[in-house]
Formats: sequence, structure tokens, C-alpha cells
Amino acid sequence: LDLEEPLSELSVIHVAGTKGKGSTCAFVEEILRASGFRTGLFTSPHLLDVRERFRFDGQPVSQELFAKYFWWCWERLQALPGDSFHSGVSIARVSRFLTVLAFKMFISEKVDVAILEVGLGGRYDTTNVVKSPVVCGVTSLGYDHMEVLGSTLGEIASEKAGIFKAGVPAITVPQASEALDSLQKRAKELNICLEVAAPLTAYGLGDLELGLKGEHQRVNAALAAIEHARLPDSYITGLVQARWEGRAQVIHDKLCSNLSFYIDGAHSPESMEVCGKWFSSASKADASPCGDQCKILLFNCMPKRDPQLLLPRLKEACAREESPIQLALFVPPYSSSFSVKHICTGRADTSWQEILWQHWEALEASKDDHCFINSSESSSIVQQLKDDEGFSRDTSLMIGSSSAHVIFQVLVTGSLHLVGDVLKLIKYT
Repeated sequence: LDLEEPLSELSVIHVAGTKGKGSTCAFVEEILRASGFRTGLFTSPHLLDVRERFRFDGQPVSQELFAKYFWWCWERLQALPGDSFHSGVSIARVSRFLTVLAFKMFISEKVDVAILEVGLGGRYDTTNVVKSPVVCGVTSLGYDHMEVLGSTLGEIASEKAGIFKAGVPAITVPQASEALDSLQKRAKELNICLEVAAPLTAYGLGDLELGLKGEHQRVNAALAAIEHARLPDSYITGLVQARWEGRAQVIHDKLCSNLSFYIDGAHSPESMEVCGKWFSSASKADASPCGDQCKILLFNCMPKRDPQLLLPRLKEACAREESPIQLALFVPPYSSSFSVKHICTGRADTSWQEILWQHWEALEASKDDHCFINSSESSSIVQQLKDDEGFSRDTSLMIGSSSAHVIFQVLVTGSLHLVGDVLKLIKYT
């Protein structure tokens, strides 16, 4: 496709990690925009529309530009000899195609800087064809995609460090010693210095209100804004103005004044705990002195994830912060990754949700952990989020309460696919 030479001339910031990759990229994007640069941002997955993965100057690519470059890439790939492009749809092939599409867009639209979020791992990720990025960053590391990346933090960190390049600065955040040792080992092999980003307090910005909410975002912001002296005003502006949909996002429902959604795409054990703390803080801030609050969990996760590692961390964090979940709802996915058709038609298969529900009930029945005592009143499996008339907002009936004085605070988490489904339904019904 004749992209190799122009790609080598593109200024690229490459970001890997387990938690906070997208948020860090959003901070970097806003810092650069506030500094006068034209930016291109490539991330994954999308929540509502595939065009979200490609952003120019903070906005998703237009339909016209997306169609133009999509067909440019598609037609040229189809014309290539061999059958590699014609052997069916898979996640790997879609990922490769979208990465090529991003490169074509950023090169043709002449962005000053392209920010690339690694999709999976780092060493073998489709974005890791950039030979000389401007800088490489690694966000907080944890246990995720262990079937691909390895079973220890050291192995996972080694895969993430696969984006490091000789002669290219590498930056990370404070990590567990095992992970940091692995990152430093790779940096030493390449004869580069791995720098650990200082916290925002080092710049006298401990009280700065970031555009992305949650205490954990302060770590991501520090990585995005790494400096050795006082941060320029444009950096601070970028940190304040950054936005990232589906992460620590609060939506007050327009149709039901007593209903609010607290949406976060957390899906690892560590991020579950962080999510619980954020939800507790945000829901308390929104509490009304004139009414009671009912805290509801809307949860799903992919079957490859272990609910025994996810649910206890979330439940305990909420209970410890005095914001216990009163109703837990487990719901199947509403849409498919490779289809625009809804897969939740008729009676949905809820076998996985039944497993999730059983794990939650086991936590409810636990008598050994004092954090869980009286932490919930009910749990249930929901067949689908959407009924024949649209998005079901009747949460009051779910718990037998019709009082207008009850404020329903719904935490949506466990899966970015669930987050996308809920955002679709909130926005378009």
C-alpha cells in the first residue's frame, strides 16, 4: 500500500499497558491540542461506532473521510495476490485492517502527531510496526489476557515492553517490583533509560481537578504530562479538558430525573477495586439530602474472565466505602462485535449470567467477610436491556419501590461491550 516510507516520517506516541491506556492517550491528545498540534488518535475498542477509534483533533473521523479511506484500503488489499485477505473475518484480521486504515488516515490528513494505543499486549500487536516512535509509554500493569500474555506480571510486562525501541525514550508509572524489573530488563537490552513518571504532586498539582474523574486518573495524567520542571499552562489545560467516554462517566438520565448511570469499562481485578472506589465517591457527591439512594449494579464480563477475581474486589470496595450495592443485575450482551444486528432477540442465553449470579450469591452468603454483611438486598438475571418499547428504565419495579424520593444510582461495569450497549440505549431511546 506504499505506506511504509510515510509511516516512518510520522511522529508517533505509542502507549501500552493493562489499565488506563485509553485515558492516558486522551490526556496526551488534549495536552498536544492545547499546545497547538494537530492530532490523530487510534484506540480500541469502540463503544458506539467504529469511527470512535479514529480521532482527529479530539473528534471522531467524519463519515465521509471514514468511507473514503476505508474503501481506499479495502480495494487495494483485495487486489493483493493470495487468499490471506479473503479467508474470512476474525478479530486479528479486523484489527490489522483497522490499524492500516488508521495509518492511511493519519498520513493522508497530515497530522502533526499520531497517538497509538496498543490493542493487545505490545510485542505482537498490530500497532507495533512503527520503527521509530517519538516516545513509548507503559501504563499500570495487571493481570489481563493471561491466556495470551502470560501468567505472571513479569511475563505480561515483558510483552508490553515489546514496544520499546532502541534510541526511543521509554516512560512508565510506578509498578509492582516484578513488572518494573521486567520493563527495566528490556530497556537495558536496548540500551535505553526507562523513566518512571513523577506524581502530579511533584509539580504542585495535587489538587488539580482533572477532566477524567477518579483518583486512578492522576497516575495516567502524570504519565501523559511527564516533565522535569513546572508543567506548561497548555499541559494543565489538556489535563483539565480531557474526556474519555465510558470511563468514570456519569450520565443523569433525561427521561427519569431520579435515575443516574455511573459507567466505567473496568474489567480486571485491580480496576474493579478502583471502579468501586470511584463509584462510591461519585454517587455520594450526587446524593440528595431529600431522598434515599438505591445503588444498583449492572454487570457482565466476558466468559474468559474469572468472576471470582472480579466481583469480590468490586463488592468489597463499595462496601468498604459505605456505598454497598443493594441490587445486582446480570445481563447478557445486546450486540455482537462483528454484526450490527442485535443478538439479544427473543429469549437470550443467560447461562453465563447465571454463573455470575451464583458467584454474587455466594458472596452474599459468606459469613466470614465482615465487609459483605448487609451489603446487598437482592440480585437477579435480566433477560435483556431493551424491551419492545425501547430501553427499560423501570428500575423501581425491580426492587418493588415506586417512591419518587428514591434516587437510583446504577453502576455499569465489567465489560466495555456492556458499557457500549448501555450508552447506545441511553442515547438513542
